[in-house]
Amino acid sequence: MERTSLRLPRSVPEAQGISSAAVIDFLKAIQERELELHSLMLLRHGQVVAEGWWAPYAPHLPHMLFSLSKSFTSSAIGFAAAEGKLTLDDAVVSYFPEEVPEEADPNLAAMTIRHLLMMGTGHDKDTLSLLQQREDGNWAKAFLSAPVEHVPGTHFVYNSGATYMLSAILQKASGQTLLDYLRPRLLEPLGIEGATWESCPRGVHTGGWGLSVATEDIAKFGQLYLQKGVWNGKQLLSEAWIEEATSKQIANGDGGESDWAQGYGYQFWRCRHGLYRGDGAFGQFCIVMPERDAVLAITSGTNDMQGVMNAAWEHLLPPMASSPLAPDLELQAELNAALQELALRPPGLRPISPAEAVVGGKAYQLEDNAYQWESVSVSFEADKAIVAIGKANGEHRLTAGRGEWAEGASRLLNDAADACVVASFTWPEENTLELTTRYIETPFAFTSRIRFEDEGERIEMINLSNVMPEQPAIRGLETRE
Repeated sequence: MERTSLRLPRSVPEAQGISSAAVIDFLKAIQERELELHSLMLLRHGQVVAEGWWAPYAPHLPHMLFSLSKSFTSSAIGFAAAEGKLTLDDAVVSYFPEEVPEEADPNLAAMTIRHLLMMGTGHDKDTLSLLQQREDGNWAKAFLSAPVEHVPGTHFVYNSGATYMLSAILQKASGQTLLDYLRPRLLEPLGIEGATWESCPRGVHTGGWGLSVATEDIAKFGQLYLQKGVWNGKQLLSEAWIEEATSKQIANGDGGESDWAQGYGYQFWRCRHGLYRGDGAFGQFCIVMPERDAVLAITSGTNDMQGVMNAAWEHLLPPMASSPLAPDLELQAELNAALQELALRPPGLRPISPAEAVVGGKAYQLEDNAYQWESVSVSFEADKAIVAIGKANGEHRLTAGRGEWAEGASRLLNDAADACVVASFTWPEENTLELTTRYIETPFAFTSRIRFEDEGERIEMINLSNVMPEQPAIRGLETRE
């Protein structure tokens, strides 16, 4: 069933052939396996049958998609091909005459847009690091200068640099950035508002990552593909493109139990059970289930992406019936309660410590560290703590609630822009402060444990992340006037 308004229609699971018990079991599996989800939206027959956000994540917030962005970039190429702005068999080098090496390798000369789409460029490894290390910001030249070890189309390598090149080609072919090009063709018809996309130093959208949209926007995108490109009775993307983009275009493994070895399309992964998906690092998913007429949109902060899919295949796929189920008001109420209660709560150990009177307001000079933090201080109030981090570009202040989330903004992840955060603090031990910060428009959450030593004269700080390796401890010494 196609959606009829800018907001997807809502239903109850049983009316669309799914038992509420199946969704409850999925939520339990996620909790038991300690998988950090931030949101989910399940659609059947074009109706949202279950949706939930783990507070402090919320429906209106955008979420970084990482490589799920690639599927949107692929769609832009589909639009451009339909409009005759390019063809999939165009040589990549034809768009960058000034960036091509004087003696172009035959494999590079043979590389086409189609090869970029299918991750069959012929490279032996991802080119992304070469792009980002280019001092003059000319990412296209960096890509075209990389060795092409294999004949294009014969060797799969997941290559975010290839998707960047799709964005760069689209911008040359259309005269618009990727986001501006997609706005009237995809975003506005689907009612996707407020989308943002990161750019390279020369103003080209990154393509392979960097898009941020809300969970329902991911679900709409999946529903468009499920409906073979039709939206509100209008063919936006051609059915032929949808079929080609989501079919296996190149082998990427030997199948088996891995959902990264079932074949790759045009910036879409094939899955087990006849499904396909766009996905991004740390668990950003748009899963399309054609045989079941269903879509599953998920945002996360986890490294176990296969675990998330395994839980979905185990609990959500088998119960999907071809006709409505009998209403079950008790189960529906239980599911609604479970969805409303979803939350990632701040740690709550000791709400207060006598150490606050000793260390509150003291400034500590930090040794050299990967974060380039120069100093730290913490001031305590009745219901909050104010954390001040000194960097070369100034002081960054963060408000943390006492055992509760406090909302705020931070530039610690990106000096150029404020990021929405929530933060909380607690005391696991009398002399150890634990500060938890969630960047709620991203997958990232950080826990900083600050141990105060020698009656508050010294500190040791350890930073932990939900998705990244633990960093070495940082030591600091009290700054004296």
